[in-house]
Amino acid sequence: MNLPLANIPLMPEQASTISKDVDLLYYALLGLSAFATVAIVAVLIFLLVRYRRRHEDEVGHKETAPEWLEIAWTIVPGIIFLGLFFWGAKVYFDNYRIPADAERYYVVGKQWMWKYQHPSGNREINDLHVPVGRPIELVITSEDVIHSFYVPAFRVKRDAVPGKYTTAWFEATKVGTYDIFCAEYCGAEHSLMIGKIHVMESADYEQWLEGKGGGRALAATGAALFEEKACSTCHRQDTSARAPILNGLYGSEVALLGGDRITADDNYIRESILDPTEKVVSGYQPIMPTYKGQLTEEEILELMSYIKSLESVADGAQGTR
Repeated sequence: MNLPLANIPLMPEQASTISKDVDLLYYALLGLSAFATVAIVAVLIFLLVRYRRRHEDEVGHKETAPEWLEIAWTIVPGIIFLGLFFWGAKVYFDNYRIPADAERYYVVGKQWMWKYQHPSGNREINDLHVPVGRPIELVITSEDVIHSFYVPAFRVKRDAVPGKYTTAWFEATKVGTYDIFCAEYCGAEHSLMIGKIHVMESADYEQWLEGKGGGRALAATGAALFEEKACSTCHRQDTSARAPILNGLYGSEVALLGGDRITADDNYIRESILDPTEKVVSGYQPIMPTYKGQLTEEEILELMSYIKSLESVADGAQGTR
């Protein structure tokens, strides 16, 4: 069957703010590589023809390249490579620096599906609905093996690693439906670990949320779980001698036993819940029990959202245990 070239695009559709920058850099690298390849082969063929041996008695003599040529083929490629480096670094930082106003969505990879939680508390499997024109932060992890969350149209790909969180972001520029793939071989049904991102107008997205019941905010669900697991027994303002106060913890600097200091980010809080004796806060004893095996990844995310929502009640609030 003959397929028209229009059905075989060189690149996926551009549907995010970063897509054009990534493609432009890719085309520049592709063009420079093609130019260098053609130039080298052309010079090679010229030299083969120009300096070929014309008869058996002909003996070659030593050739010395002029200094200007040696300087030129050192400086010119150096300038080109430095330019590509700074260009690539800018695209990299733009791709990894998450906007401050980004809405946070959680992504959990599991053989063989993608599970999502919206800021509103709505949950989805494989299909993710987002509004157009808003920056979306993705906090990604895995329940089992390494997966890789890949959206070609957004030029976004991040590994989903068990035991830690990775982050990505995008801002969709077009309403439509776009493919999600797992880009890391993860088992027998790896090829079936696919999904769709449905980009909607803001009004349509809000209407979709209402049609789904709105869900329960992650922080509210986390607060209920915090009480259910008896975390409030120790982590209360009036029990600060037993366990640190959590208000204002997220994003703050925590002093640890031994003199080290660490920023209380997602990975720190997750580790504090599952392996509380690994990094003990200065001034406290390692008495907190582990919740490893007692919480799902979704429940850990809910607890983190609750802890993040707690406002500071005193300067210098520290740690989770």
